Amino acid sequence: MINRAKISRGALLLSLAASLAAFMLAACGTPQPVGTGGGTGTSGGTVRLQGTGASFPAPIYQKWVSEYGKANPNIEIDYQSTGSGQGIKDISGGTVAFGASDKPLSDDELKAAKGGELLHIPTVLGAVVITYNLPGNPELKFPPDVIADIYLGKITKWDDARIKADNPDAQLPSANIAVVARADGSGTSAVFTEYLSKVSPEWKEKVGTGTNPNWPTGQRAAKNEGVTAAIKQNPNTLGYVELAYAVQIKMPVAALKNKAGNFVKPTLEAVTAAAAESLASTPDDLRVSITDAAGATAYPISSYTYILAYKNQTDGVRGKALVDFLGWALHDGQAVTKDPQYPYAALPAEVVKRAEAKINSITSDGKPLRQG
Repeated sequence: MINRAKISRGALLLSLAASLAAFMLAACGTPQPVGTGGGTGTSGGTVRLQGTGASFPAPIYQKWVSEYGKANPNIEIDYQSTGSGQGIKDISGGTVAFGASDKPLSDDELKAAKGGELLHIPTVLGAVVITYNLPGNPELKFPPDVIADIYLGKITKWDDARIKADNPDAQLPSANIAVVARADGSGTSAVFTEYLSKVSPEWKEKVGTGTNPNWPTGQRAAKNEGVTAAIKQNPNTLGYVELAYAVQIKMPVAALKNKAGNFVKPTLEAVTAAAAESLASTPDDLRVSITDAAGATAYPISSYTYILAYKNQTDGVRGKALVDFLGWALHDGQAVTKDPQYPYAALPAEVVKRAEAKINSITSDGKPLRQG
């Protein structure tokens, strides 16, 4: 059975230990391999679905795969956390049943998909957080210009006056800030750099937005797991990861100043508030950015994450299994967000309704695979 995905804290720590080795190689300039997701198949009445992509939602996706498999033993789903860039590549090339990305695809990326029209199915909301490893791990606050200048290499010391200005009571070492960024094509990076491009004209001009930008400073680690491992194991380190990874190994997360001028921690309520600000402007295809939202309580680096699936499924049996799983994720799967081990925010009701319509539009040989 491929449904092997429930993440325990112990399993995550083992994963982080392995990722640390990858981090050390990346720091030395050695390219990190990114595996392909493989295909799909059926055997003896069992339907197998392969998915690859974003590490941002990997903890909750793997929990979903495990829970869904218990109730549907004839459906085997394997989700590989390969990074959004690889997930986009795999689904665009038609080598997997579904891809996953935190970054909505561009128009050009959609046109390049070999299997026809690709749908964006939002699944949950999450937060990209600034996490760090300092003596005593004090609670820290960062305004957007300070975050941008740390990653631009303009602020290099923990006791820099601009950091101390918002953290007067924190015991900050006179040490270099060891900055960590993603080594692979990453939706988490796309969300983070999109935010930086909105709040820093210099970042927008010099670096811009992307899944694998040319980072001005720091070291590299593969996937959210690798960045978390690098920060956990190395003093005076700072990096960005999806909230679940920091929570599961008890790493500190910073409060960030939002567009309204308030310092906000990455709570689920603050992520939901960011989504609420964008509901009226969310387009029909559900490709939307919610970074730097205007609300007083909105966390500024919030994001939807998506499963990518073809509107026309060439294999009706596998297509039916996929849409049934997606429908379950939109409803039963949202309950997992109530478990503090999986700190993601459930989708707003209006977004669930619109995502449901996308799933119901999936067909095979012109016939809908699911209704209602």
